[in-house]
Amino acid sequence: MKTLQIILLIFLSLFGAFCYSLPLSTRGRWIVDSETGRRVKLTCLNWVAHTETMVTEGLHTQPIKDIAAKVTSMGFNCIRLTYATFMWTRPDYNNKTLAQSLDSFNLTQAREGIARNNLQLLNLSLQDAYEAVVDELGANGLMLVIDNHVSTPMWCCAREDGNGFFGDMFFDPKEWKEGLTQVAKRFKGKPQVVAMSMRNEIRGPRQNLPDWYKNMREGAKAIHSTNPDVLVLVSGLNFDKDLSFLSTTPFGLTLDNKVVYEAHWYSFDFTQQWQTQPLNRVCRQRADEFQREAAFLITGDNAAPLIISEFGVDVRGVNQADNRYFNCFLPTVAEKDLDWELWTLQGSYYYREGKAGPEEVYSVLDYNWDKPRDPKYLERLTTLQQTIQDPNSTTLSYYLIVHTESGFCVNVEGEDNVHGSSCRERSKWSHGGDGWPIRLVGGEQCLKAVGDGVPVTLSTDCKSPRATWKLISDSRLHVAAMDEQGNSLCLEATSSNYSSILTRRCACVKNEANCDPQSQWFKLVPSNLS
Repeated sequence: MKTLQIILLIFLSLFGAFCYSLPLSTRGRWIVDSETGRRVKLTCLNWVAHTETMVTEGLHTQPIKDIAAKVTSMGFNCIRLTYATFMWTRPDYNNKTLAQSLDSFNLTQAREGIARNNLQLLNLSLQDAYEAVVDELGANGLMLVIDNHVSTPMWCCAREDGNGFFGDMFFDPKEWKEGLTQVAKRFKGKPQVVAMSMRNEIRGPRQNLPDWYKNMREGAKAIHSTNPDVLVLVSGLNFDKDLSFLSTTPFGLTLDNKVVYEAHWYSFDFTQQWQTQPLNRVCRQRADEFQREAAFLITGDNAAPLIISEFGVDVRGVNQADNRYFNCFLPTVAEKDLDWELWTLQGSYYYREGKAGPEEVYSVLDYNWDKPRDPKYLERLTTLQQTIQDPNSTTLSYYLIVHTESGFCVNVEGEDNVHGSSCRERSKWSHGGDGWPIRLVGGEQCLKAVGDGVPVTLSTDCKSPRATWKLISDSRLHVAAMDEQGNSLCLEATSSNYSSILTRRCACVKNEANCDPQSQWFKLVPSNLS
């Protein structure tokens, strides 16, 4: 009886850590609370545990609960925790303790750090240590997506690394399904584990649709029959960028409203274009491609949820392609209000690709896991972290006006102070389309362009050409009015903190070479939150 009481108390502590009921389900294109139908938006961080050591990264730096506190303080509500199949299917891997795994790579400092900060894990088996991390994260209010990243523990992903597609050297379909079943069974009854991702970045020369459909359907059924509470994340082809084939041949399973699709979007494949081609054109092309290959899934009669399970940038700000890509990514994803999983949490690795202690420059935390690598980066993510669209809302739709380079919104303070500030403030705007005023909801005032280089203002003169706005350029991210001489004036955010919102002559709208339009990129993002 006492054991039962302890189990019940643990369950209630986990369950009570969340402000919504678990498990989760799907309803149309949304992920929802199963009990109330309220939307639950997943805003996750990736956290690596699939590399050579099979030990969750960073446990040598501080207690798990302290890392979890950092995650929640930065505005994230879940973790995508990766794993390698072999940890669950092969005794020569899973019989090791955490300490033995680190010792096999001569990682003395990492071992000593874990002994100081998470001693309770040191002599656990790798599977038990992984589960202990899951339990501690759940106890600290975080949901988890358990992600099958690779088969053999290693850094991912090369096109021909033996982990890419069913039948590759390390990717036996039968063993893979066994691993999914073992993991689903292990975490059954743990409400914080809200989803399982079947496979990361399917790829390589062997990939084909018949094998994809056969094995992904069987894998999804294996998970659901073992643990019917978890969402099942379905990844596509070509490094998880391509789900376009589902537009003609649907997946064919809903698993009692548990199927969610996942896609990745980085700058990688188009680095040169982001650096050399007109940015308005490149942004439109990449946004259209994302729509064709993945985002179409959230529309239509058979709409389903889509989560971007990896995206990210070099947070140091030194990668021009990354910086430009992210200024296009943010408005595209905000407009659709997608769920997402950012790469990544870990500032460093115990061991990666033959090197001990390498840095991860895509991380939100610094190398020592002490503090955010760049607070401004986190501020830009605020727009995406918020729930923007609510399927249950009765509020009429309005717009947020988001400046993509800063992540700030165009807000009004007092009676007429138009400025750029956090999208937490949420000034609400209406716009009837090209040639219509942009009005402040709840009043008679609208945005008006005063002149080139002059701050915008609020006005009741909403029929003037200076107060009627249209979206121009290939990117549709220039918001333009016109002065009496017929010159187009575009919204622009300037100054070191982007707080000043003014208008200037529209830049780069004709795709001029060597022209940078990003200070003038704004997105009217639809919202219906009260």
